Amino acid sequence: MQKLLALSLLMPLALTPSLLQAEELNIYSSRKEALIKPLLDKFSEQSGIKVNLVTGKDDALITRLKREGNRSPADILITADAGRLHRAKAGELLQPMTNSDALKQVPANLKDQDNQWVGLTMRARPIFYVKGKVSPDELSTYEALTDAKWQGRICIRSSSNIYNQSLMASLIDADGADKAQAFATGLVTNMARPPAGGDTDQLRAAAAGVCDIAIANTYYYGRLANSDDASNQKVVQQLGLFWPNQADRGTHVNVSGIGITRSAKNQEAAAKLIDFMLTEEAQNWYAQVNNEYPVLPGVSASKVLASWGEFKADDISLNRLGTLNRQAVEIMDRAGWK
Repeated sequence: MQKLLALSLLMPLALTPSLLQAEELNIYSSRKEALIKPLLDKFSEQSGIKVNLVTGKDDALITRLKREGNRSPADILITADAGRLHRAKAGELLQPMTNSDALKQVPANLKDQDNQWVGLTMRARPIFYVKGKVSPDELSTYEALTDAKWQGRICIRSSSNIYNQSLMASLIDADGADKAQAFATGLVTNMARPPAGGDTDQLRAAAAGVCDIAIANTYYYGRLANSDDASNQKVVQQLGLFWPNQADRGTHVNVSGIGITRSAKNQEAAAKLIDFMLTEEAQNWYAQVNNEYPVLPGVSASKVLASWGEFKADDISLNRLGTLNRQAVEIMDRAGWK
């Protein structure tokens, strides 16, 4: 088995002769090593292509790609959301994936219109409610969370978080800017506290009685559900999951995704990795380990995710999330969403 090198982002990736060989692949990934390394090991085992992995935060990796320019050793960029993939494309850091056959299998709304990135896994951003305090009959849409009955009862992370920016972009696309502004203002009015922490913190806060409603991505909930920690299990037991907007556009979804960098020296190997990541075997593994939904139609979700029931997902082109990101941030700023 080829040995995979996980290098710290803080350490420069040396341009040693070994990294310039044809059958090697250099990856910048915001996904934690434990969540992707076994899959990359499997790819190396099957293909004979050595993989060198650099992990770090999404924005730091994109900044690094910009700084390195055409001298960057990176062939592949993997990020946790479509918004940052759009940023990488807008910064001319990616190139079309013309050699990937598997790309055709992914639904059009989950990949870039110019084939510069494609989703690998999908997650939803539903509403979580505290059982016994909220009845699912009281819930319907994201927009309805601005009702006065929810005043002081909602937990959600800050507006600087791209998951919320993408959610807001989807609202602009669906409802228009004026209604999206009304949503943001109403949501801020109904917050139980100033935004703090990540998605898991919102779920814990709801279970602890800080709020009655939390908005979070499904994989954070799935991570708690799969934990052996009794405190995590208690959080899951106290919360219910509600799929909003099922009568209209569907629940907001986003993707983790992959693209070939403009500086890629090993394009053929990069295309092989993308094809591998979009096989049923890889989709099953990656989705189950990350508690996310496969992007390939026909590939089953994990037992935990399946237990939450089927839902209608918003089929907005995820390209729109990036296009509308600036407007979303401006709306959130005007609403006083910290």
